[in-house]
Amino acid sequence: MKIVHIILTHSFAGSERYAVELANLQAAQQHDVSIILHQRGCENRPNAIAQRVSDKVKIYQVSGFKLLAIYRARRLLKTLKPDVAHAHLSAACRVLHSLSGLCLRVATLHIHYKKQQHSKLDALIAIAPWQLAAIPENLKKHSIQLDNWSEARLPSTDARQRLRAQYGIAEQDIVFGTLGRVEESKGQAILLAAFLKAAIPNSRLVIVGNGKNWQKLRHQAPDSIIMPGFSNCPQDWLACFDVFVSAARTEPFGLVFLEAMHAKLPIIATASEGAKYLQPLFGNTLVSIDNIDQLAEQLQQYAKQLPQPDYPMQRFAPTAKVTEVLDFYQQQLNSRKA
Repeated sequence: MKIVHIILTHSFAGSERYAVELANLQAAQQHDVSIILHQRGCENRPNAIAQRVSDKVKIYQVSGFKLLAIYRARRLLKTLKPDVAHAHLSAACRVLHSLSGLCLRVATLHIHYKKQQHSKLDALIAIAPWQLAAIPENLKKHSIQLDNWSEARLPSTDARQRLRAQYGIAEQDIVFGTLGRVEESKGQAILLAAFLKAAIPNSRLVIVGNGKNWQKLRHQAPDSIIMPGFSNCPQDWLACFDVFVSAARTEPFGLVFLEAMHAKLPIIATASEGAKYLQPLFGNTLVSIDNIDQLAEQLQQYAKQLPQPDYPMQRFAPTAKVTEVLDFYQQQLNSRKA
């Protein structure tokens, strides 16, 4: 099968990881796979996208401001003539709008169904069941819900000791940590307020990630709060944590939850969409969004007694999930021929 993925954002985060990993996995199964990236996503910086793409996946670059990049990606697709074009996020979906009949046009709902983005496409993949309700019936017949996936990434053998020594964290200290873009929707400011309110002796808070609110949060946070910025090795930081915390206001699925589960960390989470879906695996009560007092209470509770969770990660095995995506493509291609 000839497959082209399109994602025109500039920096690596959860949606970008999904797109790149799917392309890599499909290429590993001997499909002809390409990915169209914006030139800025191919820059030489730690949080760029292209450096994570497999050598088996062909990379095509487009440049320019959004409308120009969309036009150039659309023109490129007409040349490539794939069997399947798979869009990720808004600009990529717009690339496919005027290409009816060229190929099967698929998008993944990384956030939620948006009429202006998705209504003109041929098929949709939802990453969580709650997303399906908003899809109109004519398109829902060509939609499927498939869980996100995650592959275990082993930390460096000395990650916990090395990072704790580097940042002055005592071995007996309990570390509450979070990973993700630092922005309003991820709720790091709420987590900071809850951690300060909890005032747990011998505890530290680590906020890993970069984003538009990083500088503002760094200014608000005491020097004892560790904010190392973007990390190319999040698995090392997860090995440093004792508890993973998500204070997100919105989290459609939450690949970061799967990463924390691979690391066998107990999880405290607010009641975002993704957390509500995965909550049966967490084994605890979700915290109301923006509820600083309730979040502080859960931090205190976990500091007294750390659970030792055992998560069923085979449910999120990448090889099984990529097969489900490919089967969906084929089903939709067959229905177009019928």
